[in-house]
Amino acid sequence: MKFLKIAIFFIGIATFAQSKVGAVDVEYILSKMPEMTTVKTQLEAYGGQLDVDLNKKIDEYKKLAEEYKKGEATFTAEQKKEKQTALIDLDKDIQKFQQNGAKLMEIKQNEYLQPLYKKIGEALDKVAKAQNYTQVMQTTTDLVYLDPNYDLTVPILTELGITITAEEGK
Repeated sequence: MKFLKIAIFFIGIATFAQSKVGAVDVEYILSKMPEMTTVKTQLEAYGGQLDVDLNKKIDEYKKLAEEYKKGEATFTAEQKKEKQTALIDLDKDIQKFQQNGAKLMEIKQNEYLQPLYKKIGEALDKVAKAQNYTQVMQTTTDLVYLDPNYDLTVPILTELGITITAEEGK
């Protein structure tokens, strides 16, 4: 039994010794990709269209509210109830639209960024295999120290055909 534990220990050490772990800053790479200009433009256009749609709903609400105020004295009880219900429904619709706006923007952003992430992933795969990395982690704000020799960000940028100046370098 003791021999088995020692053998497993040495196998674990041998396996760990063969590992090569790197790190990459995907968000930095993304920010340097020329396609991001198009993505930002598309997102601004989409956000603008959402704003236009929201403003139409708000204008419709204001119009209905004004019509209600003007004719309130002449409406029957049933007409008042119908107009109030229409106003309440439109108000709920506006609130729901506002709440969903952020979600819609996030969905659209993910849709536009997906091809860029795929491109980064393919470049990462090539670089990691060429340099014999067994694991690559994404850098985060929690990362306290990273030896620059294990940072794959610049080699991936190079693989993507993106050059950065010394001032921009990581």
